[in-house]
Parts: sequence; structure tokens; C-alpha cells
Amino acid sequence: MWATEGPLRESNPLEEKINLNEMTVIGWREWVRLPQLGLGALRAKIDTATKISTLNALHIETFGPINRPKVRFGVRPVEGNQNLIIYCTAPIKDRRYIKPAASDTISAESEFRTIIETELSLGPKSWPIEISLSSEEGAPYPLLLGRDALDASDIMVEPSEDFLQETLSYDIYKTVKTRSPVARALRIALLTMEPSNYSNKKIIRAAEQQDHVIETIETTSCYMNINSRQGGLHYNGEPLPRFDAVIPRIGPQITSYGTSIMRQFDMAGAFCLNSAEAILHSRDKLLAHQVMARHDLPMPVTAFASSPKNTEDLIKLVGGAPLVVKLLKSSQGKGVVLAETKKAAVTVIDAFRGIDTDFLVQEFISESDGSDIRCLVLGNKVIATMMRSAHEGEFRANIHQGGQANKVKITSEERKIAIKAARVFGLGLAGVDILRSNKGPLLLEVNSSPGLKGIEEITGKDLAGEIIRYIESKVFLRKFTPVKSAS
Repeated sequence: MWATEGPLRESNPLEEKINLNEMTVIGWREWVRLPQLGLGALRAKIDTATKISTLNALHIETFGPINRPKVRFGVRPVEGNQNLIIYCTAPIKDRRYIKPAASDTISAESEFRTIIETELSLGPKSWPIEISLSSEEGAPYPLLLGRDALDASDIMVEPSEDFLQETLSYDIYKTVKTRSPVARALRIALLTMEPSNYSNKKIIRAAEQQDHVIETIETTSCYMNINSRQGGLHYNGEPLPRFDAVIPRIGPQITSYGTSIMRQFDMAGAFCLNSAEAILHSRDKLLAHQVMARHDLPMPVTAFASSPKNTEDLIKLVGGAPLVVKLLKSSQGKGVVLAETKKAAVTVIDAFRGIDTDFLVQEFISESDGSDIRCLVLGNKVIATMMRSAHEGEFRANIHQGGQANKVKITSEERKIAIKAARVFGLGLAGVDILRSNKGPLLLEVNSSPGLKGIEEITGKDLAGEIIRYIESKVFLRKFTPVKSAS
């Protein structure tokens, strides 16, 4: 006979025949752990009036492929603390109607719930149980343990007692904040207009190999509801769900709009591989050079002016011809011109002024011999390098301009410059270009959307996989060991 307050069995003479050494006796309330979900301390009520266990959750969202669906949800593990939310992800085992307690039939009050399976630890024992996810407001306990969970192990409930097993502590959540302390499947957004290019396809494949769900979001198809209380991102007529992480691959032509979208993702709590501000600072070549100068990063002598009256002095500032003229809005080597004589320099500068565009004038490093070094920086580490060399008759080493790539070993000074450059711009992922000169290594440019094709082919490294693992390290926290209460 089942009792409504929590006992698994009523006291009766047959208990004398039970080997109590093999049984775990629990009270009607106990401390438990759900370690696979990152929930290291929960107070659970033993609810034997209910068949299946129930976890009170919020922001329940299903995602992933139809043959491997997953669910993402938040849990408030500490009763009375509305600010602490642990986000969890689990494979979906089933979806079914859950009948109200003490009911034998599906009724209007039945709730269609998502069912997951996860490990329960209670006292000295651990075993898998099914849990239904419910978004009931004001539930007194985050977890209700039903009959099925108790039938799966040798458990006896003493209804007149509580907390007979190990007492856990909420202290384990002090450093967790809103992130999950265990590895889980992530929901990742890849923000791009070119999902089929090499770099994006490799990133998608790497994420899926780690069992994450990555969704391609076309940047210009996003739009925003800018509202302090209900603001959010929409995409193709539907509100976008919550993402754990966002990988921005924003083209230079849509930098302004793309970074506005990135700010909204950041406001929603997603981890952004590169922030909107970092992208903007690296894309604005004038601002980028000012940032580099401010942080004492070595670079070619660079000048900027607006009035044609300053042309002569502008050329003198960078040491005269030959010199390089760069449009402020350029990428992949486009909009970069070498003026080999003073006359050619004056002509190019006047031509750029004539089309009302901003540009930089920069010292030409002849000893680099049309070569530069691309360092791929991830976090605080250079994960790959290559030497890019211009083809004959060209001074730009960009692979998009026909340049060739080869393996290269960088110096410790070059490594320090590359890491520092990525750090001062605040970029999680950066392509840092360095010239070798008679004055030592000089920083040429910092790219916030570096391509992977050439550098992966040259190094043979799985750089897309390293990017995914870096994102994991930022979203996951290390696994913890439950801490007993001092009492």
C-alpha cells in the first residue's frame, strides 16, 4: 500500500524478514545529486503518490535533429534563490502525457511533458531514473521522486523522518553562476552569409562530431525587437531560441548590422567567440592602428590625413616612396595599393581623395620581400602559423590574391606580439598578420574572421575542432565533487 506523504512501505511484521543491511532507509525528504546534469545538491521530496519523478524546470526548449532530439532547460537548485539558474542539456528519451497524482486515466489536467533519463545519487547509491520536466510555478521542491525511481533500487522510506542520508551543501554553487558545471551538448549559432564555404563547413562538422547542435543563421535575415523587458532576436518570422554560444563569421560589407546582432546575442547571455566591440575595433583600420599604437605594438609607420594640402608631408611621415596606400574598408588584400615613386604616391592619394573615401598611408617594408606570417590565435595561444608569399609581380601576400602558403616556425617575440594583439582587441579568435623587417617583427593587421582553409592545409591541424573545444572550455566549468555541510 502506498502512502501519500512518502513511505515506500508501511511498517508491518514482514519487515523482520527484510535484510536491513541491504536496504537504504531514507526519510520523506532527502538531499540528492543529479551529477550528469551538473546539479550537485538538491533537496528532493519523496512523492510516492506519483509514478514518475518530476524536475521543476524553466526555459524548456527542445532542439537538435529529429532522430537525436535534445532538450535544454534551467533549474533553480537553491530554494528561495531566484537568481541562481543552472542550465542543463540532455537527450530526450520520450514525450508523454503525465497523469495527475491519484489518477488512473489521462484527463484534461494531464500534462504533455518531455522525459529524460539521468543518474540519481542518493546516499551511497547511484542509479539511472526517468524524470519528467515540468514548469510548475511555485513548486516547493525542485525535485519530486516518484515510485519508479525508488523501485529501481533497494530503498525503504521512513515517513516520520527526514534527511537520514548524507547532508549536502549549496556551497558548490558559489562559483557556478549561470553556467553548467558539467560537459553537455551545446546549442551553437553560426552567424554567417556563406554557410557552404570551407571554414564554416569545417566548424559545423567539428561541432557535430562533439555531439553539439550548430545552427546556421544568416546575418541579414535576423531582426530585433529592442525592448528593455521583452527584447529579442527574430529570424525568418520566428523568435530565435537561446543559444549557449555564437560564432560570428560576419563579412566586412555588413559589419555594422552584424555587430548589432552580436550585441543582442550577448545581451541574451550567449558566449560570443568574438564580441561586437572587438570586431568593430579590428575592422576599422584607423582605429585598429590607434589601438596598436596605444599598446606599444610594433607596426610600420602609418599616417592619416584628410586635406590635400597635407599630401607632401604625409608622404614624408612614412619615409617617402615606395609606400602603401590602404582603404580603411578593405579585406583580403583588396583596396591596397603600392606606390613605387613619389609621383605615383601623389596620384594614388589624390585619386582616393577624389572618390571621397578614407585611407591610410603606410611605410613599405621592402625587406619582407612580399611575404608575411599569419598567426591563428585562439584564446591566449597561437594554435597555427603559416608564411604567405606573394606571386611574382605582386606585393600582397594574401592567398585570395594568388599568394602561396608554406610552413613557418615563428620566434618567441613574434608569438608574444600575436597573442598580445588578439588580447588588446578582445578577440577570442584572431588571424594576426606579422611582417619580418630589419627592425624586428611588425604587426600588420588583426583579422576577426580568419579563414581556415589555407592554414589547415599547410599545418594539417584540425583547427575547427580546436575552436569548438575552446568554446566548450568557456561554456563548461570543471566537474565538481559534492561538499558535505559542516553540520
